[in-house]
Amino acid sequence: MTSTAEAHAIQGERVVLPVRIRDAAVASAMFAVPAAAAQAVIAYSGLDVAEPLPGRAICSLAFVRYADGDLGPYHEFAVAFLVRPPGTPPPSGPLGRLRGLSGVGAFIHWLPVNQEFTLEAGRTIWGFPKELADIPMDLAGRVKRCAVRFGGRTAVELSVRPGVPLPGGAGAPKVDAYSCLDGVTRRTPWTVSPSEVRSRPGGAQVVLGDHPVAEELRSLGLDRARALSSSTIGHLSMQFEGAEEVRG
Repeated sequence: MTSTAEAHAIQGERVVLPVRIRDAAVASAMFAVPAAAAQAVIAYSGLDVAEPLPGRAICSLAFVRYADGDLGPYHEFAVAFLVRPPGTPPPSGPLGRLRGLSGVGAFIHWLPVNQEFTLEAGRTIWGFPKELADIPMDLAGRVKRCAVRFGGRTAVELSVRPGVPLPGGAGAPKVDAYSCLDGVTRRTPWTVSPSEVRSRPGGAQVVLGDHPVAEELRSLGLDRARALSSSTIGHLSMQFEGAEEVRG
């Protein structure tokens, strides 16, 4: 296994690890999808989806407005799947599945952004599958809305309705984010500190276009599925460490 250096040159600027995000806002939704279909989508990574219920995997859709951070301000949309750590055998039985969820990570399958600096940094430093897109976003209204478009052609739209406030500090403080780019799978330790968190069952609507990723999401049933849960985070700070290769 190899780790990244402590600093990287990105478009003539020096980016020092860990990278810190001081202020971001997020809206997201989680869906239960067929595990076999989800596994087929992420097979290129060599990772295995987690199955909290037999035959079901978890797919997350999220959009983020980065307001203040080391990579500058930008918008981002993410398609991610809960995965088991590499080399972990599948848990058996209901109790084993619940225990197994404590060590799961998030595999970032698709990560469009709307700024070139963060695109280059994300691909170079962590191997995140970033690509440039138009990502209009409305986080000011009661319903949070976002779309991802390429040349005026819509790939996906997501809207998230408001939930009930959760206690301060709610959320997972540490997550392993996995990515796969150019045949190399990496793990990035990711620390998050959320506040102004709201959550609810359901509460999300997905509209899919004709982009290839939209076809993948449609194969998972996301154009007709009801969200398990949705959430919004009014203020989120984050820290990204260097990436470690787990499969080359």
